[in-house]
Amino acid sequence: MEGLPVIHVGRQPIYDRAGDVVAYELLFRDAVDATRATRRSAEATGQVIVSAFTDFGLEQLAGSRVCFINVTREFLVGELPIPFDSGQAVLEIVETVDVDDEVVQGVTRLVQAGFTIALDDFQLGSHEQLLDLATYVKIDLLDTDPEAVTAILERCSGKAHIALIAERLETQEALRAAFDGAFEFFQGHILGRPHVVSTVSIAPGRLHRLQVVAALNAPEINFDEVVQLISHDAAITYRLFQACNSAASGLVTRVSTVKEAAILLGLDKIRQWVTLMLLSELSEATEDQLAVTMARARACQTVAQQRGLPADMAFTTGLLSAVADLIGQSAAELASHLPLTSEIDRALTDGTGALGSLLTAVRDYEHGNPTNLITLTSPDDAVRTYLNAIGWSAQLVSKTNDDAAAKARSAKHFSELLDVDRDRR
Repeated sequence: MEGLPVIHVGRQPIYDRAGDVVAYELLFRDAVDATRATRRSAEATGQVIVSAFTDFGLEQLAGSRVCFINVTREFLVGELPIPFDSGQAVLEIVETVDVDDEVVQGVTRLVQAGFTIALDDFQLGSHEQLLDLATYVKIDLLDTDPEAVTAILERCSGKAHIALIAERLETQEALRAAFDGAFEFFQGHILGRPHVVSTVSIAPGRLHRLQVVAALNAPEINFDEVVQLISHDAAITYRLFQACNSAASGLVTRVSTVKEAAILLGLDKIRQWVTLMLLSELSEATEDQLAVTMARARACQTVAQQRGLPADMAFTTGLLSAVADLIGQSAAELASHLPLTSEIDRALTDGTGALGSLLTAVRDYEHGNPTNLITLTSPDDAVRTYLNAIGWSAQLVSKTNDDAAAKARSAKHFSELLDVDRDRR
C-alpha cells in the first residue's frame, strides 16, 4: 500500500563442499537496491531479528536451512534480549566487538543455553579467547593477507569442533584456493551475492510500546492491562500471533485472542519482542491508517457483543483483516501464516461462519454498503456502532501525541528498563 514503510533483509547463501546451500546469512539493508549495510549496530541487529522472525518468517527467508545473524556486544553481554530459541539461528559475532571478560562470560552463558556461535572475519588477537566456544570461524579471503590466513588456519588446526567458512570469495581463483584448503563452507559474490527481500511493515507510535514495556516491567504485572495495551497496537498484535506460530515459540496450540497468545508465549517472551521492536526503529504507518485499522476491529467487537458472539474473537478477526489490507496482503494469505482457530481462519479466508458474516458486514459498511450490517443490528445501531468505533480508534491512536511530558517520562523509563550505559553507547 502506498505510503507504508518497506523493510528489507539481505540474504546471502553459504555453500558446502558439494555445492549445496546449507545456510543463509541475514544482513541489515536499508533499501531494496542496497549492496551493503550502512551500519552494523545493535539497532541494525534488532531490525534483522524482528524482520526475520515476524515480518517475513524464517521459513520464508530460509526454509529449513540455518540462519546466521550478526550480533553486537549488547546482545552478547545481555543488555539486549535474544528473543528466539537457541536452535533457530547461529549468532555471528562481528569483528568489531571488543572481546573482554564480560563478553567471554556472556558468550559462555549463551553457549551453555544451547546457542551456536560463529566468529565473523576472524583475526588473531582478542577474539582467540572465543575459539573454544565457537562452532564456526569465518575467514575473509579478500582483505586478509595470505600469511595471516595461514596463521589463522594453523591456530584453528586441531580444534575438531570448529568448521571453517571461507567468506568474501570474489574470484574463481579464490574459490579454488579455498576449496583446496581446509575450509568446509564457502560464501562470497562468486557464489551468490546477497539477495534483498522486502515486505511492508507497520508500527504505531513508540510511546505506546514504551507503555507496554513499562507495564511488562512493573513490580506487580497487571496481566489484563498488558493484554489490553497489546490489543490496542495492531503491529504488536500481528507479530504476537506470528510469534505463536514461529518455531521460536515452539508452540502449535491454536489461539483466538490476544489473551490466549500472551498466556502461551509468556510475559518474558512478549517483553523481549516488544523491546526489540522499539529498538529496531521500524517506520510508522500514519495515524489515519492505524485509526481505520483499529476502527474495524472495534466495530466487529461491538457487533459481536450485540449478537452474543465472542467479542474478543471478533476483535481479533477485524484487526487481522484490517492489518492484511494495510500491508497489501490478502486476509487468506495472512491467515495462512498464523495459528488461528478454525472460526477466525474461516472468517478471514472465505468469509464463512458467524464471524465471517460479521466481518463482511463491517467491511461492506466501510465501503458504503450498509445493508448487511443493518441486518445484523438495526439502522440506528449500525450508524451508532461505526461512529463510536471511529471515535474510539481516533482517540486511541492520537492520544500518544497529546502529552509531551508523558513522552519524556516514558522515554526515561525505557532507558532505565534497558539499563544501558549511555556513555558506552
